[in-house]
Amino acid sequence: MMIRRRKLFMDTIVDIQVVTGLGTVAENTDEKGNRLASEQDMQNQINRAFHAFRQVEQACSRFSLDSELMRATRQIGEPVQVSPSLFEPLKLALHMAELTSGIFDPTVGKRLEQHGFNQHYLTHQYINSPAVESATYRDIVLDEVHQTITLLKPLVIDLGAVAKGFAIDLAAHELQSFAGFMVNAGGDLYAGGRDEQDKPWEIGIQHPTHADEVICTLELSDAAICTSGGYERKSIVAADIHHLLHPVTGQSPKEWVSSSIIAPYAMMADIFSTAVMLLGKEEGKKLMEQANVQGILITPDLQLVREGVY
Repeated sequence: MMIRRRKLFMDTIVDIQVVTGLGTVAENTDEKGNRLASEQDMQNQINRAFHAFRQVEQACSRFSLDSELMRATRQIGEPVQVSPSLFEPLKLALHMAELTSGIFDPTVGKRLEQHGFNQHYLTHQYINSPAVESATYRDIVLDEVHQTITLLKPLVIDLGAVAKGFAIDLAAHELQSFAGFMVNAGGDLYAGGRDEQDKPWEIGIQHPTHADEVICTLELSDAAICTSGGYERKSIVAADIHHLLHPVTGQSPKEWVSSSIIAPYAMMADIFSTAVMLLGKEEGKKLMEQANVQGILITPDLQLVREGVY
């Protein structure tokens, strides 16, 4: 039996599917006669999985003035204690910034605002934050002992490359007791166990120019896949600009049109898919090799480059 539910979070439809053993009363006991989870138990688990998205969105959104992130960025030069829901994604984002020598930089948020990526998907409120042009990821100081962040300059932090993946991982943790489950947030997903036919989950990667088609499929079990691409979220104020921006040139990368990364965790797949897009062909492949992650990359002429995926 399959239970499937969908809700809207983080400007995307979150689709959760779980494979259950729910059937007759006799079938709902194990070999020792112990009661298995009821349908209500399962629904409660799914609710907790959805709650993870709400929790991370409230912590990490730069589109809401009352999010934990936006409240923290209003205090310059002072340590601000934050929850793990904000601290952990920011910590990984800063680590990737170091790893890529700033090509991936979570302080690119102000440039994204200037290109029209500053409207909340529910309230339609526009955000215009104070920031200085010279700000970089080096102007964010983390204190792991006290779980604080300190901003040395006014800046805008964008955690779009990690927050969704983090929420997917938290949701997946709530669903571990199921024989199979999938948490799919707009194509970024974690597939646990096996599907209803006791096979690995079949995953389709969206075609860059035909939104209702897939360009290839693969099988996945107990792993995540996340895709970054420049074909969906386009700037309304500048031609050839999408939601991925090189922090130095201010331009959107063009060597790949899509980067799908397979990794043990969704937050890892999420951030590497963005970093590979920003780094381009050669440096992107090097980063994948260093991290031992697999991926399917798509060139502007729609050629598929399979790195470790066959």
